[in-house]
Amino acid sequence: MAKFIPRRLGNFLRLRIHGMSQDSGATLAPMSVLASNARAPLTGATRADTQDDSVPGIGHYQDFETIDWVREKSRDRQRQRWLRRQRLESAWGMLLSVLDSCTGWLILTLTGMAAGALAGFIAIASDWLSDVKEGLCISAFWHNREQCCWDSNQTTFQARHTCPLWRNWADFVIGQPEGPGSYILNYVMYVGVAVMFSGLAVMLVRSFAPYACSSGMPEIKTILGGFVIREYLGAWTLLVKAVTLVLAVSSGLSLGKEGPLVHVACCCGHVFASLFPKFRNNDAQQRQLLSAAVAAGVSVAFGAPMGGVLFSLEEVSSYFPPRTLWRAFYVALVAAFILRAINPFGDARLVLFYVSERGTWRLPELAAFVALGAFGGIWGVIFTRANIAWCRCRKNTRLGHYPVTEVVIVTLITAAVSYPNPFMRGGSAQLVSELFTDCGPLRASPLCDYLPVDNNSTNVTTTIMPAMLSSHVTPGNGISGMSAASTFTTVMAKTIPPTVPPTNEHRAGPGVYSAIGQLALALVFKMATTIITFGIKVPTGLFMPSMAVGAVAGRLLGIWVEQLSVSHPRMLPFSKWCAPGADCIAPGLYAIVGAAACLGGVTRMTVSLVVIMFELTGGLEYIVPLMAAIMTSKWVADAFGREGIYDAHIRLNSYPFLSNKDPPPLPCLAGDMMQQTPGRSNSSSLVTLVQEGLTLQDVQDIVSNSRHNGFPIVVAPESALIVGFVLKRHLNLAIENARHHQEGVGPHTTLSFSLHPPWAAGATANGNAENGAANVLKLQSIVDFSPVTVTDETSMDIVVEVFCKLGIRHTLVTHNGQLLGIITKKDILRYLAHSSCHEPPSDIFS
Repeated sequence: MAKFIPRRLGNFLRLRIHGMSQDSGATLAPMSVLASNARAPLTGATRADTQDDSVPGIGHYQDFETIDWVREKSRDRQRQRWLRRQRLESAWGMLLSVLDSCTGWLILTLTGMAAGALAGFIAIASDWLSDVKEGLCISAFWHNREQCCWDSNQTTFQARHTCPLWRNWADFVIGQPEGPGSYILNYVMYVGVAVMFSGLAVMLVRSFAPYACSSGMPEIKTILGGFVIREYLGAWTLLVKAVTLVLAVSSGLSLGKEGPLVHVACCCGHVFASLFPKFRNNDAQQRQLLSAAVAAGVSVAFGAPMGGVLFSLEEVSSYFPPRTLWRAFYVALVAAFILRAINPFGDARLVLFYVSERGTWRLPELAAFVALGAFGGIWGVIFTRANIAWCRCRKNTRLGHYPVTEVVIVTLITAAVSYPNPFMRGGSAQLVSELFTDCGPLRASPLCDYLPVDNNSTNVTTTIMPAMLSSHVTPGNGISGMSAASTFTTVMAKTIPPTVPPTNEHRAGPGVYSAIGQLALALVFKMATTIITFGIKVPTGLFMPSMAVGAVAGRLLGIWVEQLSVSHPRMLPFSKWCAPGADCIAPGLYAIVGAAACLGGVTRMTVSLVVIMFELTGGLEYIVPLMAAIMTSKWVADAFGREGIYDAHIRLNSYPFLSNKDPPPLPCLAGDMMQQTPGRSNSSSLVTLVQEGLTLQDVQDIVSNSRHNGFPIVVAPESALIVGFVLKRHLNLAIENARHHQEGVGPHTTLSFSLHPPWAAGATANGNAENGAANVLKLQSIVDFSPVTVTDETSMDIVVEVFCKLGIRHTLVTHNGQLLGIITKKDILRYLAHSSCHEPPSDIFS
């Protein structure tokens, strides 16, 4: 029976991270479980504190290194104990303790305020620049189309497509707002401005902040797992990301700002945390604040504070204690409050596509919702595999050497395809808003061009007016202000007899069939452009394009089901619950469910996505359809592979992130996977150090000639009894520190890694302790004397569980207490890649 055997058991267990990597370009810091040694005079906590004080530099982390979680926890506990003593001794100490307790909440408040303010700025600026592609407001050029028409007293509902204060580019240049020449000129200006925006964005990213590209979600997950990527959350990255996100969204590329807003919020949290020593000097505490900042990013992206908390817990955070849950709740609340105060959309809502018209649903419709879930799962698999293949092609070919050219070409194709299609011209957000909303008395969209079911109806207004308006109004061109609503209400009151109630359940008219064709083309183009857009060198979010794909598919299915119920009212199941002329089917609900299904299929989100969607739409009655579609989407997608888009990009970029979603390992033992000690294999052997007898020159030769970043310490080469484990970086730092601060340290100086060196006992017995240690460099403070060990008969599924649950980076393999080899996190990643039939990338598994 396979078993997991820790080497030493003590009175208490502690976690401690040590770094080891076999890649010369990165230092990975594995986590170890430390037990107090009954023979040792120092506990694990004391050793951690001692080595931080005695060897400068060990408490700080280099780029691409994993933090030492236990050392950070130990240092924080030591600081808390000092504060408690000061609190009992003086009033000043009491004040320091109170200020220390308030520091975290102050950082969260500042982070939420900054995230909300930046989200408001990005929303306002991107809306304005998006409309600049089509024209300008002559009364105030800084107003977008909707704000411009709000200020016009001449705007009516019937003529809102001809807002007198808004002029397109053809009207500006040649004085003719309509006609073939005007259409061509507007087309050219639309494409040219879009290319200018995206080109400026990619040049800013490439020149000033390379980390500001893409969504940032894979990197955020890796950083929250303990990995250090310098400057990824810096102030300069924050500034460039905010500016280029506005430009990228305004260019009309198939991307969203939701994922990058999470990166922006984490940058805000990191910048403010760096101002306070409590978090600046403790990376573990800082990462708990970053987990809370993720919730703020989702809160301002979707207007979903609770969904943001659950998203941080479900999708990105590796460590999420209860205190972080409360912090995430608070910062999401602050961010949502600030965004609501700014009111970027001018409708007292946190999001652009809040749905106020709520259609009902019936039990038989669950079959359609499940079908949308299956479509979302299939789309998630197709998108993930196609996008990873495209990104790998970019990475391994000359295409990756020309990021500016790639962005310009993708923008040119996207803009050229989008302008002729009115549903794609306004961007993903306007498309989703258009599709989420059902037809009503204030809607004048081609999607609402219905004919009455009763051909003998005398209600001419409800028949002709939507068709008349749909021939002039395109999605996103209209306004939703009070002036238009009041004007339309007055017209309808004068023309509709009170005895003839209007009905919304109509047969599809010419406008609906035209819209269906346009939506079908939009679905194909949106799929293709999203695949090639995600991953280019500008800020690229994935949430909104995925929702747009699902919304289009859902709306098309909803229209089909609606027309089926109108054409065959006596067919089951419509005859049971759909009366003639009643509003039986709500196509907008199908769009909402389809959007959630496709987003779930791409990201594999479940609980958090349901909460985000019902916060987004404001409809609690939609929870059951959303749950059914999202679970179906996840089941279908998981049938082809459990890897979502973010995990796939983590693997593509070779980030050292061990996910608990990895497939079950193949049956095998630890002894089959380990890197063996010298003399046991012809393959690359594990290098060991002996506890006594090595000179400084010997150790330097071993370190310089070894590709390993850590070394097990044994009693003697012939016995291989384990003493501990030491990191290559810590060893170099200790030797360099000794050369600068101790006299007599030279190539022939003897190194001692043992807690009880033999010369100490002999010298004490002879009364010559100083002479016995005169030429010995003691390095006990940098040694981990209680590394995690497993036997060679331990099953690999248990070893994988140990790595996932404890977060360790390496474990030693023993047989009857003798060292046989070591298993590192890279060995686990290679093993899991082989288990899931993935070809391991050469740069991480070589």
